Formats: sequence, C-alpha cells, structure tokens
Amino acid sequence: MQAPMPVRTGTLQRNEATMKQVLTIAGSDSGGGAGIQADLKAMSANGVFGMSVITSITAQNTKDVTAVYDLPVSVIEAQLDAIFDDFEVTAVKTGMLSSAAIVDAVSRKLLQYKASTLVVDPVMVAKSGHALLQPDAVERVKAALIPLALLVTPNLHEAERLSGLQIKSLADARAAAKVIHKLGCRHVLVKGGHLLAEKGTDLLYDGRFFTVYKGEFIDTPHTHGTGCTYASAIAAQLAKGKLLPEAVQAAKTYITEAIRHHLAIGHGKGPTNPFYFLPE
Repeated sequence: MQAPMPVRTGTLQRNEATMKQVLTIAGSDSGGGAGIQADLKAMSANGVFGMSVITSITAQNTKDVTAVYDLPVSVIEAQLDAIFDDFEVTAVKTGMLSSAAIVDAVSRKLLQYKASTLVVDPVMVAKSGHALLQPDAVERVKAALIPLALLVTPNLHEAERLSGLQIKSLADARAAAKVIHKLGCRHVLVKGGHLLAEKGTDLLYDGRFFTVYKGEFIDTPHTHGTGCTYASAIAAQLAKGKLLPEAVQAAKTYITEAIRHHLAIGHGKGPTNPFYFLPE
C-alpha cells in the first residue's frame, strides 16, 4: 500500500521565498486583449503574481474603443494605498493614465511609496486610433512620471510625441531616445516595430550607450496589446532579478512568440497570445 503524501503544517515565514509581486496601473480593456487584462496575463506567463490598479474603464474590442470612463482620482489613490499597505511590490508598470489629474496622482503615490523599479509604457493611442491620453496629460507624463522611471518604453509614435522629433530611421530613433532620457528616466527603450529600414529592432539607451535588439518582424495585423504585454513582461523579469538588458531580451523573445502565435479572434485586430506555450 502506498504511503500517504506528507501534509505540510504551519505557515511560511515572511522571509521565505515567495512569488514576486508586480503591480500594473492602467486602463481596463473589455475585449481582454490590452490594458490591465493583457498586463495580468503577461505577468502570470512570466512567473510573477500580478496586481492591478484600474485608472479607466474602456468599452473596447478588436475593432474600436467606443467609450472611456476615467475613475475618480480618490478611487485610484485608494487602490494604490491598498496594494502598498499589504503587498511587497517588487516592480510597477504603468499604462493608460488618461488625464493630467490621474498622471499627477499616480506619480505622487509612486513617489510616496518609493517605487524604484518602475516601467512606464506611455500609452497614448489605441491600435484602433482612439486617443487614450489627453493632450494636456502628455506634458504631465514628461514632467511628473518619466523622471521616476527606471525604463520608459515608447513605440515610434509615442517617441515622436515625447521627443518632438520625427522618426524615420534608426538614427532618428537614437536621437529621440537621447531627448527622452533627458526628461529624467534612467533608461529608454524605443520600440522599432514598423520602422521601415529596421523592422522589429528595438533600441535601449542608458544615457551613455545603446543596446540594439534585433528581432524577427512578423507581418500580421493581430498585434492588439503588444505594447502592454511587452512592458509587463519586462517588469516581471526585473522583479525576478534580471538586470535590465537581460530582462528586455527575455521579454522581447516572449512578445515575439506571443505575436507569432497571435489569436485571430474578433473582427478587427486580434490580440497576441500570452499563453502560447501552453498545450492545446
């Protein structure tokens, strides 16, 4: 007769190894492909426990964003207080912050709680073209949030908005990264995406040197949530102890495969597949 499995008794001590806890502060995507929903999936897929502070609720699918409701600042602040009061937050990722008031509130709280491992995804426009960051909020992102960041992860459009430069080449992307770095962040990752000459190439800048991440460009329209997923994977890898260059490489490998195994669901631009590695 097989002996019964031993039963563990008692509770884990506070200093024993636990799953790293990572916070996302972003908007909700009712379609599940981007925003908070994409962030939490990517964090789970990269081996950390994801927590969320919702800033805005969007009515959204693969085709369009049809409505946006910003939560009251007091509710956003209450969510942040609840998280930091109880959890050991190893890293934080921000996404859609929508308004200047929300940007300022989130920045104040992150400063209050000394969130040093901060990945800022400066979300401005949805894949459908709907604006997710109000024009006056862009300046608050530059002045209040970016200076707190370990890493800022703009795509080409966002890098142009933040730097004031037009980006048509890898040299342009380097110039934009230098301008964004001067806003006060420690690192900038300009995501090449559809850059004509260097498709799929990303640039990481630390204030002195560039690291070039060449990647495979996968020609598919189904890339909804790519930026959210990529930034969340970087935050997860940082929380697990990887140095930033290695965290970016691990996340880039992950997002490439998530795009390769995209989900052609809905009737617009479908999402990436955050759990592509699971058996069917």
